[in-house]
Amino acid sequence: MPTKPTIARIWRGRTRRDVADMYEKYVRTEGIPPLERTALGVQLLREDREEETWFTTISYWPDMQAMTAFTKGEPTKVHHLDRDPELLIELPQRVEIHRILVDEQGLR
Repeated sequence: MPTKPTIARIWRGRTRRDVADMYEKYVRTEGIPPLERTALGVQLLREDREEETWFTTISYWPDMQAMTAFTKGEPTKVHHLDRDPELLIELPQRVEIHRILVDEQGLR
């Protein structure tokens, strides 16, 4: 039986609209693959607003120990990608760690 996640790690960042497509491609190639190899699951979300675009990455973990091992002992520290200072409007200062209380994925 597959392991169900108990922890969600959520990162949010925003770009200017004119670099949003470039940033999306960059995150897909540089930021998402390490999570796909290690986490139970990962989602990349995008919200285009009038003047900026928000990106949210949610990774799912079996427990705090697994997530802490991936983050090298610092689960709440933001690990910026190399080009984040260039492409993001500001560098996020934190990630959110949430306990998953309900996990029903029966999408219809």
